[in-house]
Amino acid sequence: MDADSDVALDILITNVVCVFRTRCHLNLRKIALEGANVIYKRDVGKVLMKLRKPRITATIWSSGKVICTGATSEEEAKFGARRLARSLQKLGFQVIFTDFKVVNVLAVCNMPFEIRLPEFTKKNRPHASYEPELHPAVCYRIKPLRATLQIFSTGSITVTGPNVKAVASAVEQIYPFVFESRK
Repeated sequence: MDADSDVALDILITNVVCVFRTRCHLNLRKIALEGANVIYKRDVGKVLMKLRKPRITATIWSSGKVICTGATSEEEAKFGARRLARSLQKLGFQVIFTDFKVVNVLAVCNMPFEIRLPEFTKKNRPHASYEPELHPAVCYRIKPLRATLQIFSTGSITVTGPNVKAVASAVEQIYPFVFESRK
């Protein structure tokens, strides 16, 4: 087994965060009173609305900005955001679905081996930082991709990036480095 051979790694996307704008002012009190599956956080000035399918939680501000979390793909995030915009339209708001953007993707990937974290950190010093007293994982940043990887000694890697493509590229880039430091 060598680092160049093709190894199929399953990357499980656990959360996709997206934002969009409605281009209209939203009356949070009206949404809280007439909407379904709604939690009104008056002290913070926002409304939380949950959808069952796709399973998404949206944070809605009166300015018209909406943040959706909980989707497991970029397509599901867009579909959920559009469903949310439609439900706001049904409440009587003049919603125009604009400025949709996926801002964050969280994924988990398991390597088929365990990793020696101190050895890995020494070999990849400028990008990797390891403080075992503070956190059990190595924090590895890939600046061009804007991705951050949390690498655990068990071989589990948590990847955060701006989109699914960046997350997949980050896992491809890190594989040869963690392969060198396998147990």
